[in-house]
Amino acid sequence: MPVSVTSTPAAIPAYRAALWIADIVERTRAQVPTVLVVDDGSRDGTAEAAQEAGAEVISLARNQGKGAALRTAFKTLFGCGFSQVITLDADGQHLPEEIPKLLAAGDSGADLVLGSRDHSFAEMSQLRRVSNRGSSRIISNLAGLNLPDVQTGFRLYRRRLIEATGFPESRFDAESTVVVRAGRMGFRVEAVPVRIGAADGRSTSHYRAWVDGLRIARSVIRARFERLPAHRETR
Repeated sequence: MPVSVTSTPAAIPAYRAALWIADIVERTRAQVPTVLVVDDGSRDGTAEAAQEAGAEVISLARNQGKGAALRTAFKTLFGCGFSQVITLDADGQHLPEEIPKLLAAGDSGADLVLGSRDHSFAEMSQLRRVSNRGSSRIISNLAGLNLPDVQTGFRLYRRRLIEATGFPESRFDAESTVVVRAGRMGFRVEAVPVRIGAADGRSTSHYRAWVDGLRIARSVIRARFERLPAHRETR
């Protein structure tokens, strides 16, 4: 992958997103020069559409989950020498035009930046609103942080954070547990308000409330009490 490591790339995990991935890739490329799509075992032409739109594409042979797709992206991009990566979903909820807000927070020294949607929770269905607020409060407490929206996938990750915390979970729980580990290890985590394309996102999300919710609960509790590497020096 020919890259300039002085810039920040974007990673987009994608599963059955052929109808909208090209638009997301094109708009993301207008913000950052390198876009990597990890096609998580789709069979609908997602990889082909992303590649035609100008993305670098890695195709997983079978569906392994969002965490596995992100882990693949981190291994690839950090292996190329990048020091940070923007992540966003393929379904259009995250607006690529908001990427500069995450980059600005990273430039200020944050190790993990969360694109927060809490100001739009009122536009969500009641179930999704209660779920997001409740889970964000619980996960924040486990991490020793105060974050309004932990479930967002619109993020900036620094390489040093991923190298320290790891990213072992393979499904939706990966994004929650990395917040708990980051907080416990003293990394700087910030939330910045961002505009979103669709408040609810249920029509395009592959998230299963009960199955994935229980998996997240188990994983964040485990991350809260697991033995972590030596605490990094806190700025």
